Amino acid sequence: MGPPRRQVNVAAALALAAALAGCAAAPNEEQARLCRLVAATLGPPGTRVEVLAQSGRQADDGLDIARIDVLLHPPDHPPRRDFVVCRFAGRGAGTPALVGVTTERGPFSDTRLYLLRRFWLDQPESALEDPAPLGGLDAPGAPRWAALALQHAANALPGAAVAGLLAGAYALIYGLTGRINLAFGELAAAAGYAAFYGLAFARSAGLALALAMTTAAAYGAATARLVFLPLRRASGLQTLVATVGLATFLQEFLRLSQGASSRFAPAIMAQPIPLLRAGDFVATANPLALLAAALALTAAAMTLLVLKATRLGREWRAASQDPLAAQLFGVRPATILSQTFLIASALAGLAGYLATLRFGQLGAGSATALGLSALTGAVLGGVGSVGGAMLGGALVGLFGEVWSALFPIVYRDVAVYAILALTL
Repeated sequence: MGPPRRQVNVAAALALAAALAGCAAAPNEEQARLCRLVAATLGPPGTRVEVLAQSGRQADDGLDIARIDVLLHPPDHPPRRDFVVCRFAGRGAGTPALVGVTTERGPFSDTRLYLLRRFWLDQPESALEDPAPLGGLDAPGAPRWAALALQHAANALPGAAVAGLLAGAYALIYGLTGRINLAFGELAAAAGYAAFYGLAFARSAGLALALAMTTAAAYGAATARLVFLPLRRASGLQTLVATVGLATFLQEFLRLSQGASSRFAPAIMAQPIPLLRAGDFVATANPLALLAAALALTAAAMTLLVLKATRLGREWRAASQDPLAAQLFGVRPATILSQTFLIASALAGLAGYLATLRFGQLGAGSATALGLSALTGAVLGGVGSVGGAMLGGALVGLFGEVWSALFPIVYRDVAVYAILALTL
């Protein structure tokens, strides 16, 4: 017999956590980048620097050491091998302190090291001379069209994940009540503000996620109690007007309490992952984009599993198909509505968290546009079907990236809303 399902789930969760932790751990990347910039100064002007290998370790005296092996291609001279060993003091946030450099010709003097830091490493334009901006990693070769297509697909992952989660939130409420809640974009923005504080002050992605989900759940519970429960027997138009008012209230509340300008959280997991190379163009994926896709797929699968295999899911399906019959069989409308709002709010909170993590804070002004784009995907995929709505939202996110790549980006939202109008 195989292991119990619970043990398998626990093992899978631990493996996923270990994988994410491995993605987040890159303690020597900034040190390696600075050392590569030192290597870029080894030859005469016009020298092409080819990175052969890079490694890092901690010395016995507590200093961090980065070593870069290079092949120098000076103009009008044969290539020659060289290496750079950089010694760094200090860890944690901020730029590492370069305290020593040694090459094949010997160590740098204190004067040369000071001039190197002052007039080269401290200058912003020096970053453009990094001989291996992808960390010295190479990628398999491919035709240029394939590399470009993969790059656009990787760029679309976060937007598709956010739109798919919000579309699922719309479908959960519409499938149960036959009503659209237009305030999910603002709810995601509120969760994004909470995530920003977790990232800015604690620099913890886990705390940011907990704050985003808690904030979204609180807003969702209040929405169910104060708006949808009193309007259970109201017409669809009355409920729609009420949710428009709720969205306006939340937007103004966020603007007055948090300010109108967007804020950007500290970057984490920013080292790109090379995917394909076509000549001098390398298609890369941001680790946060892959994390957003993984979390969105996990959340979507868990939501569909809850609807299919749990008592809550059976009650949700019964209440959505025949509310009166479901009530006669013991399904309490207020309870099932509150529970559904908690799940939908959790999806919106995760969407706000991912948007903040990848793009920076949503801001009070952009929440409505994000919500309407997700609603377009929900309608396109079938707003009465949670899985179809999630797929439709992801496709709308992908369409936005394709449009931005091929056509003027200022008309992207116009194209998305045109799809909504044509679908309706």
